Amino acid sequence: MSKIAANHEINHFLCSNVAVSLVKIQGMSKYVTAAQAVQVVKSGDRVYLQAAAAAPTILANALTERAHELRDVEICHLHTEGEARYANPALADSFHVNSFFIGANVRHTLKAGNGSYTPVFLSELPHLFRKKVLPLDVVFIHVSPPDVHGYCSLGVSVEATVAAIEQAKIVVAQVNKNMPRTFGDGIIHVSKIDYLVEVDVPIYGHEVAPFTAEEEKIGGFVASLIDDRSTLQMGIGSIPNAALSKLTNHKELGLHTEMFSDGVIDLIESGVITCNYKGTLRGRVLATFLVGSQRLYNYVNDNPFIEMKESSMVNDTARIRKNPKMIAINSAIEVDVTGQVCADSIGPRMYSGVGGQMDFIRGASLSEGGKAIIALPSTTKRGESRIVPFLKQGAGVVSTRSHVQYIITEYGIADLYGKTLKQRAEAMIRIAHPNHQEGIERAYYELLNSI
Repeated sequence: MSKIAANHEINHFLCSNVAVSLVKIQGMSKYVTAAQAVQVVKSGDRVYLQAAAAAPTILANALTERAHELRDVEICHLHTEGEARYANPALADSFHVNSFFIGANVRHTLKAGNGSYTPVFLSELPHLFRKKVLPLDVVFIHVSPPDVHGYCSLGVSVEATVAAIEQAKIVVAQVNKNMPRTFGDGIIHVSKIDYLVEVDVPIYGHEVAPFTAEEEKIGGFVASLIDDRSTLQMGIGSIPNAALSKLTNHKELGLHTEMFSDGVIDLIESGVITCNYKGTLRGRVLATFLVGSQRLYNYVNDNPFIEMKESSMVNDTARIRKNPKMIAINSAIEVDVTGQVCADSIGPRMYSGVGGQMDFIRGASLSEGGKAIIALPSTTKRGESRIVPFLKQGAGVVSTRSHVQYIITEYGIADLYGKTLKQRAEAMIRIAHPNHQEGIERAYYELLNSI
């Protein structure tokens, strides 16, 4: 169905449906129900969903209700919060999930056969749309209500959505009064949106979880590497929050990060994070998406100190490296004793994605005084070592041994920069759990000597 045909069909339906609130914009009715809006999707289309906490679930669920009349619709996205009904393997003939970063709600699709994973740096994802490597038919977005000038905000998630809006044939938005209005690239005029669906639902969030004794130790080691006037990148979770909790006496820190959560708010309000010494967007916090509690969403709402930019800009190594003392703090599933970092799979089984780890690892390494850090507990919840002699068969390398600088566990810091493979192995074994150190050393050297 063409956009013109879709517009005609929906508008004809609306004329006889007085229950729907209509707003006339440029002579066209744009406010429709979710069920009406998703009629624009046809079999064989590729649909992009806005990511993370801004996942447009109302629209996605309405589309899923049409499964019986659709075939071979590709639904692509980064990690999304909330349910993903379209990912039900029973709907495989109707929907196929293409993940650029795999979330828990769609992880099962890879094994079930109704899902795929496309490895891509987060910095590169917008280019896949603009270069039409992955042409888009429809994009579902989640925005704040239009202001008096007709501008909506993408709120808590910009990532590749701006590029998707530019390139998609049809743009459908769920409009939510609960979506924070943020500044930056995510300001979208209603003239760029074909259909709007009013919703009133909470923004997906995560409350701050207390960190364990091990995570607190890791956080302390991370904080020990951070100097005053450094610029930080970190993710969500207990280890970043533990590290942030140790920075209350630091001065003039900056924030240039793929995403952030509640842990930075106290540091901003107390004057620790000022962004006065950043090289990119000085005087502003820079991020591309946010996930946190309602406190975070209240804080960023209408806050000009927070700048939300597209991932092609935020994760651009050339811009990251302009920040003096850039500190990149990332995690991993396992790391071998030479410094190879597996962060996206457990053996051959895909678990998450490449994301922005390499963007920031490289950017921090090239920064004047910068430091690239991988921080992780020494063992899994089942007691298996995450410091290993060799990565599991089939495991992917997200950050290579030549990119990594510091590896941190609760047992210390391994500085790998400029070290030989033998020196690296010795340093890595020292930060492994004591119960595993002897076994790691034996397995590594036995295999080397057998070659």
